[in-house]
Amino acid sequence: MPSHTLSKPINDRSEPPSLEKPIDSRAQLATRAAFAILLVLLALWVGSDFLTALAWAAVIAITTWPVYIRFATLISDHRSPVSAPLLFTLLTGGVLIVPIILTVHQIAQGSDAFVHWVTQLRQDGIPVPGWVAQLPIAGEYLDGWWQANLSNPRAVVEWLRGVNMESVTAWTSALGGELLHRLFLFLIMLIALFLMFRDGAWLADRVLDTVDRLLGDPGERLASMIADAIRGTVNGIVAVALAEAAIIGIGFVLAGVPHPLLFAVLTMAFAMLPFGAWAAFTAAALVLLFHGGSLLAAAGVFGFGASVMLIGDNFVQPALVGGRARLPFLLALIGIFGGLRTFGLIGLFLGPVIMTALLTVLREWAGIKD
Repeated sequence: MPSHTLSKPINDRSEPPSLEKPIDSRAQLATRAAFAILLVLLALWVGSDFLTALAWAAVIAITTWPVYIRFATLISDHRSPVSAPLLFTLLTGGVLIVPIILTVHQIAQGSDAFVHWVTQLRQDGIPVPGWVAQLPIAGEYLDGWWQANLSNPRAVVEWLRGVNMESVTAWTSALGGELLHRLFLFLIMLIALFLMFRDGAWLADRVLDTVDRLLGDPGERLASMIADAIRGTVNGIVAVALAEAAIIGIGFVLAGVPHPLLFAVLTMAFAMLPFGAWAAFTAAALVLLFHGGSLLAAAGVFGFGASVMLIGDNFVQPALVGGRARLPFLLALIGIFGGLRTFGLIGLFLGPVIMTALLTVLREWAGIKD
């Protein structure tokens, strides 16, 4: 019997079986999830200064999406897929910046009157209005204090000299830097808005696919409710602000308030904040008073503005927002005020959205059908 049949060849180099254990798939998934979360946190940290601009772009895109679809259909150009989103983005930016330009223009027109008022203040002081002495109880005291402090040019000049010009200069420089920063964020917001309009359909599909994988059919309904909540909140706040500014602006004209258009624009801007327009029509009443208007007219401007704002802010706006987002009145009110306090101005829209998401989840868990 041949010997090679009984012995193993010396040059046999076959590798022994592997002793390594296969990596658990669950460990791989956990590692990938941790790595993805880390990347997301790093990205949020790097872009933290621009999150507000991106949030505003998302809110505006979701709110104006139905209008954009109609606009894109009217001017559809298959040769240039960017023409519709670019033009609509420029129009949206113009709508947002026109009130600011109008306000600056009105302020510039009133600068000459302000310089004249300061010059007169240095020369003659502020004359005592006739209604001060007619006030009950404290009228005589206020009349004497006004003559000693505000009607005396020397006292006014001494008060103006006490203003720290270095602090004023530093504040002006800081204001200029902040303005440039806001303009840069506005540009970032417009760029993001253009990209969202251009790729909106693709982004919506990706969001729905992700939500469907994570939450199933309830997730798609939640996404739809959130979009409706954003549109309802923005439309409700803007519509109420415009209506309040128009109504109060008519009161400014009838009462003879100087620069009524300026105060109407300021009322519209501040009306988007809860009780913000109170500062605008209060300032209008004071300006009317100091420009020779009667105490009754100034009180009428303040009372009329307060009535309009109380009705609009506490009844009309929560009803519109809650109706579109299917939120109860109390939750809509809490969402508006709580969101503003927690997130700032963007919280006006995020607050009701969060409340809507919470209510949708609770209804889904409880099996309540709308």
